[in-house]
Amino acid sequence: MSRTYKATGINLKTQVLGESDKIVTILTREFGLIRAVAPGARKHNSSLGGRSGMFVVNELLIAKGRSLDKITQAQTLKTYPGLTKSLGKLAAGQYLAEIVLCQALSEQPQEELYELFNEHLHRLEALSSANPSGVLAHLAHGVFHLLALAGLTPQVQVCCLSGRTLKPNFTDLNWQIGFSIPAGGTVCLEAWESLRTEGERERGIQRNSSFSASSNHPIIPSPPKPGSQTIVVHRQEIPVISSRLGAVELALLQHLSQPEIMQIDGARDYDWLSVEQILRQYAQYQLGRPIRSATLIDSYFAANHDAIV
Repeated sequence: MSRTYKATGINLKTQVLGESDKIVTILTREFGLIRAVAPGARKHNSSLGGRSGMFVVNELLIAKGRSLDKITQAQTLKTYPGLTKSLGKLAAGQYLAEIVLCQALSEQPQEELYELFNEHLHRLEALSSANPSGVLAHLAHGVFHLLALAGLTPQVQVCCLSGRTLKPNFTDLNWQIGFSIPAGGTVCLEAWESLRTEGERERGIQRNSSFSASSNHPIIPSPPKPGSQTIVVHRQEIPVISSRLGAVELALLQHLSQPEIMQIDGARDYDWLSVEQILRQYAQYQLGRPIRSATLIDSYFAANHDAIV
């Protein structure tokens, strides 16, 4: 006889199975990520039909199976109908769900991730539909918090090269800071340029010293003497600058760690679009996979171009 267990979870993904069933991927408080069959969920009169939809929170009774568990009972606790009424909100919710799917563990409690994801879905749903750019701000906020929970937050308070604290300079319209995805965050362009110049100078010296002045024969270094110490010099790698940010964009990134979205004077909708793009590229790099729902975000804001530019 199959063992059964109870769990509270939110549906993240559904797949068709057979003629009338669904496979539902669920983030639960108690057991983390589980995949279970919702039998008959695609039938017109099925009690599991609506309960197996995206972003539905259910109290579940699940029977253990050999390959897949099976949902035997489901009682809905919460839904997010406001997400389905706006393409932008729905796309943002699916975007966050993809990140959660990459982060969630199976057979381990995931209460903090469960609560955080529901919190950001609630914030998205509460947004005014007349403010499409607000979706970008809340999406960026959610992505940053999910990365922080996984210990993958980009460094935005100090320079990754020099360790110097970074403060946006709002008085200089041409002021910029670099963002390097491989280096893990913000980079002071002066420190980066200095490192690049030093690297070019050292390579030039090495090329010039590889041949003697009197002949074109390479200089072969003599082997170390017995008992002598060899000094190995580790040179700092020059990171790739993925993008360049202005003062407002840096300020927005620095405030994303706060519980609520901060209002920055002079912030434009374009700045939030830039911040979302940076976090998207960074998240894809860290997770090792593309965020497919991001194409829906791009399509939505391309269609609403006049509203955000």
